[in-house]
Amino acid sequence: MKALQVGAGVGALAVAAVLGAGARSLGADAGYSSLGPGFVPLVVAGLLALCGVLLIREALTGGYRAFEDAVAGIAPQWRGFAWVSAGLLLSALLITRIGFVFTCALLFALAARGFRLGMGQAVPPERSLKDLGVGLLLTLPVFHLFTRALGVSLPALLEGKWF
Repeated sequence: MKALQVGAGVGALAVAAVLGAGARSLGADAGYSSLGPGFVPLVVAGLLALCGVLLIREALTGGYRAFEDAVAGIAPQWRGFAWVSAGLLLSALLITRIGFVFTCALLFALAARGFRLGMGQAVPPERSLKDLGVGLLLTLPVFHLFTRALGVSLPALLEGKWF
């Protein structure tokens, strides 16, 4: 068990290293501010590296305290994981094809389904349709805020439209 716990810390360090390398490759053009586009990803990479070091230290000094007690008898929820993963992958594949609004609404519906399945709840089709509607209602104002108020270009299904 301790080897897996050390592995979790090493994995966090590896992700931090990749994220840090990507952040450093973003360029140094800071524009009007003194912080460039890689600043926030670099901070996140640093914090993730710190978490990795703390996870390794915890594993080597006795293991994760009370970890076994908290997860005893709980089986992995692979169906829920699969639905959330499918939502993320579909988002990456579809955002340039169907736009930000529909992609985010679909991600919301698939993630909600995955979390419900992970908690052992039944998910009837009408619940998924409601989740899709909620996803649309949450995403439309975000799209409007970014594109109209902040001037950030997000992928849209129809150029210049909300969708």
